[in-house]
Amino acid sequence: MPYPITRDGILATVGQTPLVRLDRLFPGFHSRVFAKLERFNPGGSIKDRSALSMLSEAIRAGELEPGRSTVIESSSGNLAVGMAQICRYFGVRFICVVDAKTTEQNLAILKAFQAEVEVVDSPDPETGEYLPRRIQRVRELMETVPHAYHPDQYGNPLNSRAHHATMREIVEALDGQIDHLLCSVGSCGTLVGCADYVRAHGLPITINAVDAVGSMIFDGQTRGPRLLPGHGAAVRPALFRPDAADRVVHVNDLDCVVGCRKLSEREAILAGGSSGATVAALAALRAEIPPGSTCVLVFPDGGDRYLNTIYSDAWVRRTFGEVSHLWKDED
Repeated sequence: MPYPITRDGILATVGQTPLVRLDRLFPGFHSRVFAKLERFNPGGSIKDRSALSMLSEAIRAGELEPGRSTVIESSSGNLAVGMAQICRYFGVRFICVVDAKTTEQNLAILKAFQAEVEVVDSPDPETGEYLPRRIQRVRELMETVPHAYHPDQYGNPLNSRAHHATMREIVEALDGQIDHLLCSVGSCGTLVGCADYVRAHGLPITINAVDAVGSMIFDGQTRGPRLLPGHGAAVRPALFRPDAADRVVHVNDLDCVVGCRKLSEREAILAGGSSGATVAALAALRAEIPPGSTCVLVFPDGGDRYLNTIYSDAWVRRTFGEVSHLWKDED
């Protein structure tokens, strides 16, 4: 029996995530559907790619010195976990600014990686959102913490550059035979990075951005409440480019829940809320997609961090009423 492949350190396992075909998700849909499963990154999400890109380049450039520097970043979830793991690996102090919506599970993971957690417990009075207050707190810490380094996921081009590799992996796995890519948007790193790769290589792939109802990213006008983290944003990120997407689909929280539950029921895939959003977006676009097309959905993380919300029958009933028929009915 051959020996298993070995790697030098946990960070060498970032990337090269599986691409799987979804044959049962949409009965009667005459196109191929694939999912890029980013939960298989070591920190559990696509944000590992962004975090590694930003921090490793800062170390190479001498902006970030292990044993001396302190990384300070704002995140309510996956990026925080990815950065905490990378900082622990390199021996870098990490202060993460989170908010009251951050799950107990994510807080526990951050503490397990010895991250220092600052919790913003009141939203911005003008917008009613936590993100502006988190960003403000990062600025305050940057002024007082010696040798502080702010990766700035919302404006750092190394965030989006990391996803040239994400798109390259998809293209190579399917020999370039892709018609539609669907990815959710938050910091816009995945969207912009994938779009840049597609355009640089002249690939005839339609880029579909999946935004949240109430998000300020593509709408920019109608801010509204959002229950589920992972996609959408209260403030338009600096990385945002309107031309990165060929089409934009807005989905609401219930859409995300239904998409996730369909994945679980039909494909035995436990995925996060933003993955459910891409499923809902494809459901909305099916009539516009010619038979024989190939569609790829980017699934940013797994569902294990959503067990108390999306996958809790009690939470779903309290929040939306009795809606289980929406994922149990054939469509």
